[in-house]
Amino acid sequence: MNNGNAAARVIQDLRGLVATAAGTRLPSVRELTARHQASPVTVAEAVRQLVAEGLIETRPGRGTFVAARPDERCPPDLSWQTVALGARRPGEDEMQALLALPRPGAIPLSGGYLDADLQPAAALGAALARAARHPAAWQRGPAEGRADLRDWFAREAGARLRADDMVICPGGQAALSSALRALAAPGDTLLVESPTYLGALAAARAAGLRVVPVPADAEGVLPDQLAAAFARTGARLFYCQPLYANPTGATLAAHRRAEVADAVRVAGAFLIEDDYARDLTVDGEAPPPLAADDSDGHVIYLRSLTKSAAPGLRVAAMGAHGPAGARLRSARLLDDFFVAGPLQQAALEFVTAPAWPRHHRTLRTALRARREALLTALRRHLPTFVPPMIPRGGLHLWARLPDGVDDGALAAAASAEGVIVFPGRPWHAAEPPAPHLRLTYAAAPPDLMDEAVRRLARALGPDSTRR
Repeated sequence: MNNGNAAARVIQDLRGLVATAAGTRLPSVRELTARHQASPVTVAEAVRQLVAEGLIETRPGRGTFVAARPDERCPPDLSWQTVALGARRPGEDEMQALLALPRPGAIPLSGGYLDADLQPAAALGAALARAARHPAAWQRGPAEGRADLRDWFAREAGARLRADDMVICPGGQAALSSALRALAAPGDTLLVESPTYLGALAAARAAGLRVVPVPADAEGVLPDQLAAAFARTGARLFYCQPLYANPTGATLAAHRRAEVADAVRVAGAFLIEDDYARDLTVDGEAPPPLAADDSDGHVIYLRSLTKSAAPGLRVAAMGAHGPAGARLRSARLLDDFFVAGPLQQAALEFVTAPAWPRHHRTLRTALRARREALLTALRRHLPTFVPPMIPRGGLHLWARLPDGVDDGALAAAASAEGVIVFPGRPWHAAEPPAPHLRLTYAAAPPDLMDEAVRRLARALGPDSTRR
């Protein structure tokens, strides 16, 4: 008996029968065995194959039946999950919108990462390929991360932090989420600049923290308002981006640094310094991190390579002195044990090779060209959108809208016109004092900026240039 041919005959026979209505009973194994002169094992194997394809189904004790086609099956009733899950976490919709990919043909003036043309993909790919060939890279390393990579991050932060103070994290958002959970408990208060990074607001709310905004201007957070907020709320945690803050682009002024540090010290609090834009300077030189001047362990330092290199380089570090550092390391261990070894090795090879300073130089030139192209287009088509303070680095412009304009509605109208922008309201922990848009100049090439702003002007209306 040729079992191969017999199996094919059984399968062909059953395929012809499954064209009948769903639920139709199929011949039994005994019937098929006799019909095709096949062994019961061969028939059973043919049945298993068609069950795996979803064409038939077996019902123990009853037989074999034509399976319901996907379009014939009643959708499952999942309404019970609404009760089981409860309310959604605040900020999820905004984060999904922030990370959404633009549709084909749309010009992105929104996003938190470099355009693909600005990413050092070749250098990163070569580094990762070399790292992947090292057997040791695939082994379990220290939970806090490679010592040499931690040492690099510590040196970048200034003389105060050492390798033993650092822990490697899979991206800046993961570092921030871990820091909030490690340093605060649900119900505690977190002070933030206003406006501030949307991801920080989402992470804080997901951790159950009460978020209180502190006013900021073109020179960063207002130290007297920060001190007052500490006194009023009893908070022990302040999150800020002192360098090219997202979304405003503001840098903490030199004359405010000591005052901010004093406010934190007097309150007996921690300052989470999110140094996400350390490698995104466009004009001049960036001031040192606040962590470089912190001798008493008040600063929790966060630094990521993702924003300045590529979205796939999910490598960051956070560091702190003393018991706070120990808590940060414990939090990361509970979250995901450790960051993948090949990725750590590739990151270290990249940032310690000549490719890293070359990338810095190329990136500075490219970001300046894109920023100037966007500003030129705004001055031509929407002059009132030009911010009074032009950031010296980072990725974004913070554009003030005319009074009465709904930033969310404008963002939706702009999307319909084929340009993607992000409204300002979600970047505020409380009511925004005025409508804004965050306009990203790193996500589109210079030659598309004029058309992008033309589309934005059309979305705003025919009188937009005179407002």
